[in-house]
Amino acid sequence: KIMKDKDNNYWKAKLDDQSYKVLREAATEIPFSGKYNLHFKDGYYRCKGCDIVLFDSSSKFDSGCGWPSFDRAKKGSIKYKEDRSLMRIRTEILCSNCDGHLGHVFNDGPTETGMRYCVNSASINFENK
Repeated sequence: KIMKDKDNNYWKAKLDDQSYKVLREAATEIPFSGKYNLHFKDGYYRCKGCDIVLFDSSSKFDSGCGWPSFDRAKKGSIKYKEDRSLMRIRTEILCSNCDGHLGHVFNDGPTETGMRYCVNSASINFENK
Protein backbone atom coordinates (compact mmCIF):
# COMPACT_ATOMS: atom_id res chain seq x y z
CA LYS A 1 0.00 0.00 0.00
CA ILE A 2 1.56 3.27 -1.13
CA MET A 3 1.51 5.90 1.61
CA LYS A 4 2.79 9.08 -0.04
CA ASP A 5 -0.60 10.77 0.29
CA LYS A 6 -0.69 10.79 4.12
CA ASP A 7 -0.66 14.19 5.83
CA ASN A 8 1.35 15.43 8.83
CA ASN A 9 -1.50 14.64 11.26
CA TYR A 10 -1.39 10.99 10.18
CA TRP A 11 2.39 10.80 10.70
CA LYS A 12 2.32 12.64 14.07
CA ALA A 13 -0.25 10.14 15.35
CA LYS A 14 1.64 7.11 13.99
CA LEU A 15 5.24 7.94 14.92
CA ASP A 16 7.08 8.83 18.13
CA ASP A 17 8.63 12.33 18.21
CA GLN A 18 12.15 11.30 17.17
CA SER A 19 10.93 9.08 14.34
CA TYR A 20 8.63 11.86 13.10
CA LYS A 21 11.52 14.34 13.08
CA VAL A 22 13.76 11.94 11.15
CA LEU A 23 11.25 10.43 8.72
CA ARG A 24 9.14 13.50 7.99
CA GLU A 25 11.52 16.45 8.65
CA ALA A 26 14.86 14.86 7.61
CA ALA A 27 16.42 15.26 11.06
CA THR A 28 19.45 13.19 12.05
CA GLU A 29 19.82 11.36 15.33
CA ILE A 30 22.93 11.87 17.43
CA PRO A 31 25.73 9.54 16.29
CA PHE A 32 26.16 6.34 18.36
CA SER A 33 22.74 6.93 20.02
CA GLY A 34 20.50 4.74 17.84
CA LYS A 35 19.42 1.30 19.00
CA TYR A 36 20.40 -0.38 15.71
CA ASN A 37 23.92 1.07 15.39
CA LEU A 38 25.61 -2.02 16.86
CA HIS A 39 22.71 -4.43 16.30
CA PHE A 40 23.68 -7.56 14.35
CA LYS A 41 20.82 -10.05 14.64
CA ASP A 42 19.59 -12.09 11.66
CA GLY A 43 16.54 -10.49 10.10
CA TYR A 44 15.09 -7.57 8.18
CA TYR A 45 15.12 -3.82 8.70
CA ARG A 46 11.78 -2.25 7.80
CA CYS A 47 10.69 1.35 7.29
CA LYS A 48 9.17 2.60 10.55
CA GLY A 49 6.72 4.68 8.54
CA CYS A 50 5.16 2.06 6.26
CA ASP A 51 6.74 -1.30 7.20
CA ILE A 52 8.28 -2.23 3.82
CA VAL A 53 11.55 -4.18 3.96
CA LEU A 54 14.50 -1.89 3.21
CA PHE A 55 17.57 -3.92 4.20
CA ASP A 56 18.49 -7.51 5.01
CA SER A 57 20.79 -8.11 7.99
CA SER A 58 23.31 -9.79 5.67
CA SER A 59 24.07 -6.33 4.20
CA LYS A 60 24.74 -4.67 7.60
CA PHE A 61 28.24 -3.84 8.80
CA ASP A 62 29.92 -1.70 11.48
CA SER A 63 31.28 1.33 9.65
CA GLY A 64 32.26 3.16 12.83
CA CYS A 65 30.29 6.23 11.69
CA GLY A 66 27.75 6.06 14.54
CA TRP A 67 24.71 5.04 12.49
CA PRO A 68 23.52 1.67 11.21
CA SER A 69 25.31 0.97 7.92
CA PHE A 70 24.36 -1.32 5.05
CA ASP A 71 26.13 -2.04 1.78
CA ARG A 72 22.96 -2.61 -0.28
CA ALA A 73 19.23 -2.05 -0.08
CA LYS A 74 16.36 -4.28 -1.13
CA LYS A 75 15.75 -3.66 -4.83
CA GLY A 76 13.16 -0.90 -5.36
CA SER A 77 12.89 0.04 -1.68
CA ILE A 78 14.98 3.23 -1.79
CA LYS A 79 14.58 6.52 -3.64
CA TYR A 80 17.65 8.74 -4.12
CA LYS A 81 17.63 12.55 -3.95
CA GLU A 82 20.39 15.12 -4.20
CA ASP A 83 20.88 16.91 -0.86
CA ARG A 84 22.76 20.22 -0.92
CA SER A 85 22.40 21.02 2.80
CA LEU A 86 25.41 21.52 5.09
CA MET A 87 27.32 23.22 2.26
CA ARG A 88 28.10 19.97 0.43
CA ILE A 89 26.43 17.60 -2.02
CA ARG A 90 25.22 14.29 -0.61
CA THR A 91 22.70 11.67 -1.71
CA GLU A 92 19.68 11.44 0.56
CA ILE A 93 17.91 8.08 0.81
CA LEU A 94 14.13 7.94 1.14
CA CYS A 95 11.67 5.08 1.47
CA SER A 96 10.25 4.53 -2.01
CA ASN A 97 6.83 3.74 -0.53
CA CYS A 98 6.19 6.58 1.97
CA ASP A 99 8.95 9.10 1.10
CA GLY A 100 10.31 8.88 4.65
CA HIS A 101 13.85 10.20 5.15
CA LEU A 102 16.17 7.36 6.13
CA GLY A 103 19.62 8.94 5.93
CA HIS A 104 22.26 9.19 3.21
CA VAL A 105 24.28 6.87 1.00
CA PHE A 106 28.01 7.23 0.35
CA ASN A 107 30.37 5.44 -2.03
CA ASP A 108 33.06 4.81 0.59
CA GLY A 109 31.90 1.43 1.91
CA PRO A 110 34.47 -1.29 2.69
CA THR A 111 32.59 -4.19 1.04
CA GLU A 112 32.52 -5.28 -2.59
CA THR A 113 29.56 -2.97 -3.35
CA GLY A 114 31.57 0.08 -2.25
CA MET A 115 28.37 1.57 -0.79
CA ARG A 116 27.55 2.72 2.74
CA TYR A 117 23.87 3.33 3.39
CA CYS A 118 24.00 5.38 6.59
CA VAL A 119 20.57 5.04 8.23
CA ASN A 120 18.95 6.59 11.30
CA SER A 121 17.76 3.95 13.79
CA ALA A 122 14.67 6.12 14.38
CA SER A 123 13.58 5.48 10.77
CA ILE A 124 13.60 1.67 10.93
CA ASN A 125 12.27 -1.33 12.83
CA PHE A 126 13.86 -4.76 13.03
CA GLU A 127 12.15 -8.09 12.40
CA ASN A 128 13.80 -11.44 13.17
CA LYS A 129 14.07 -13.93 10.29
